[in-house]
Amino acid sequence: MDTPIHTKQDGAILHVTLNRPKANAIDLATSRIMGQAFQSFRDDPDLRVAIITGAGEKFFCPGWDLKAAADGDAVDGDYGVGGFGGLQELRDMNKPVIAAVNGIACGGGLELALSADMILAADSAQFALPEIRSGTVADAASIKLPKRIPYHIAMELLLTGRWFDAAEAHRWGLVNEVLPADNLAARAWELARLIASGPPLVYAAIKEVVRDAEDSKFQDVMNRITKSQLPTVERLYTSEDQLEGARAFAEKRDPIWKGR
Repeated sequence: MDTPIHTKQDGAILHVTLNRPKANAIDLATSRIMGQAFQSFRDDPDLRVAIITGAGEKFFCPGWDLKAAADGDAVDGDYGVGGFGGLQELRDMNKPVIAAVNGIACGGGLELALSADMILAADSAQFALPEIRSGTVADAASIKLPKRIPYHIAMELLLTGRWFDAAEAHRWGLVNEVLPADNLAARAWELARLIASGPPLVYAAIKEVVRDAEDSKFQDVMNRITKSQLPTVERLYTSEDQLEGARAFAEKRDPIWKGR
């Protein structure tokens, strides 16, 4: 059997394609493989940004593989490191991830996209959280969605399970850009190359500060930064890259980031 994900490395960029015909649904084995891929990405100092997308034109990911569940995959089984899809609960993921949503993203597939830092969507993409109709809860989306878009809109989507298109997702700020389907991959690579050319230690610090601040008061997080309690920020402040940034500015040249 073909591997359920395809990975491609181009310089500092890792491209991950979910490839489980016909719909790119995720079973336990696939989730564990995805977790291993994103864990390796996280821990590889030569990689700076990842793209996650789906194979084909119709589906990004519909979430949990219900056929596998019918064959014995337990919904509360071992999803592997990083939880469902390898991203939702992966600790210390301090590198940027771009979701290129090429088609239907519903249920856990939408939750997978929400685990990324930026979301690009094809104009043909469709979204939904239909768990309500099968008598279950979209747990990760229930946590994340009301923090990403207006509360009442998030609750409507969670409580009704209705479908919405890429244009509406963009209107609520759920996706960064909507593009013609033929341009989606090229734009994702363009954005990834831009990010890969930037300062990785700064990105790591940004991600840790944002994560720490999610449920904290402003002054509490600022105090942790001042007291050197956030490892990525402390590493940045004592790094060669911070000196390089200052020197490059003074010398009116582009900085050369080394990630150290």
